[in-house]
Amino acid sequence: MFHPLSVYVGLRYVRARSQKFFVSFITWASLVGVCVGVAALIVILSVMNGFEGELRDRLLSLSAQVRVNAAADTASTSIAPLSSADWQEAARLARGAVGVTDVTPYAELQALAVRQPQMLPVILRGIDAQDRPGTAELAHAITQGQLADLAPGSARVIVGEVIAERLGLSPGDPLTLLVPTVNADGTPVPKLREFTVAGVFEVGLQDHDATLVFAPLADVRALAPQAAASEGLRVRVQDVLTAPAVAARLRQLLPSRFEVSDWTQDNANYFRAIRIEKTMMSLILLLIVAVAAFNIIAMLVMVVTDKRTDIAIVRTLGASPRRVMGIFITQGLVIGWLGVALGVALGLMLALHVDTIVPALEHALRFQIMDADVYYITAIPSEVHASNVVGIALAALTLTALATVYPAIRAARTAPAEALRYE
Repeated sequence: MFHPLSVYVGLRYVRARSQKFFVSFITWASLVGVCVGVAALIVILSVMNGFEGELRDRLLSLSAQVRVNAAADTASTSIAPLSSADWQEAARLARGAVGVTDVTPYAELQALAVRQPQMLPVILRGIDAQDRPGTAELAHAITQGQLADLAPGSARVIVGEVIAERLGLSPGDPLTLLVPTVNADGTPVPKLREFTVAGVFEVGLQDHDATLVFAPLADVRALAPQAAASEGLRVRVQDVLTAPAVAARLRQLLPSRFEVSDWTQDNANYFRAIRIEKTMMSLILLLIVAVAAFNIIAMLVMVVTDKRTDIAIVRTLGASPRRVMGIFITQGLVIGWLGVALGVALGLMLALHVDTIVPALEHALRFQIMDADVYYITAIPSEVHASNVVGIALAALTLTALATVYPAIRAARTAPAEALRYE
């Protein structure tokens, strides 16, 4: 005979067709509930991972993966500003760090874009357009114009899509930039310079498209030669996810007069919001699995009530209370874990084929989920992370296992004499 007894009887109860419709219905409802809850969790978290990856790509399209700037104390009058030799030495040290692929200089100033009758506050960022590796992200973002037009002394700029729309700019139009500067005696003196729009870029993020203006590095330095604190180095790394570790190594290599930060610090608010949303969404969707677990409890309690005579006979034949508990734990685990397995399979199938399923639904329903007139991202991305799938499966397995404890204890406490008295 199959051994152990508890597993054998528990599997027989699962396979047996109960004559009580309500018990059978709750059994199937529990299995389907666990399956749907697990599948929904996998799909939703995969989609949120996809949006997080899309946001990361867009943020890094124009942001430095690691930045090296002058420390805050360097900008004070008591400490001499960093010289060109200091920056060259810092660039040399940074290039020798493990994980660094390229280092390029940049300069950044607050400015006011003027085109009568409109004015907009912008960030004027000077880049070395001749260094292709250092400006690969910008080249990817440009939709009009040529990066090669940003030659030193050309007085050309590339503006964000929102800036171009608000000021009515197109390639070839003039744009006046007002840069606030300070004389040696502390008197504020604004500087005006007229540039020509060489191109327009669109990243899909308001922080970039509505604020950034790119110009040749030499031209930006000429506008405000005393603004040393606005200069820095853009460091590219082999893997963007290792940027915090690379930044930590650079802090050890560079003198204390330099300050190092990475993209996870610059955009911490974005990713903190996504983490909170993912956590709350996981807890909410996990309630579906919890409800299914309660259904398993209800189903097993009714089965225990229905099988009181069987329990009494098994106890009379010498089965221990622990073995009786094992019978109903086995029955509950098979139902719950089968639902988890089906849910993982369904969730992976949906998450891995979102790019096919969503267009099919949009075509069938004649409705676009991500309208291009409203959203920058028009397709629903999906990234399946093995850690998420394993975590969801373990959480669901734990809930369904806990759901079997109370009914099993109740079955073990059944008194054989009391159950057989009126049979």
